Amino acid sequence: MLKTLAVSLAGLVPLAAMADPYLLMAEEDGCFWCAKWNEEIAHIYPKTAEGRIAPLQRYDLHSETPDVAFEKRVHFTPTFILVEDGKEVGRIEGYPGADFFWGLLGMMFERADIDLDQAS
Repeated sequence: MLKTLAVSLAGLVPLAAMADPYLLMAEEDGCFWCAKWNEEIAHIYPKTAEGRIAPLQRYDLHSETPDVAFEKRVHFTPTFILVEDGKEVGRIEGYPGADFFWGLLGMMFERADIDLDQAS
């Protein structure tokens, strides 16, 4: 009975809500720009609409690759990959500084058709 109810209710949840987007950060030890991002953005990101909708997940570039369908191989750190439903839907290679990062991140969400207003 409970299982039937859960399956029935799942049909009422929008597909985007079931996709659980997240922001994947590829990093490596000794990466100056990773450290700069950590200093300037890491503490702010979870408090933003972007951070609430797409929480940050990290992986070391030299460790096991996450189970994500990448558009192309990750070569640079940091690389920020917006993942939705297990697939890459956007990417920022490198850290261009705080002002440019937020603008590029916003454009990435927009191209992926992820509404930041739903984070309220």
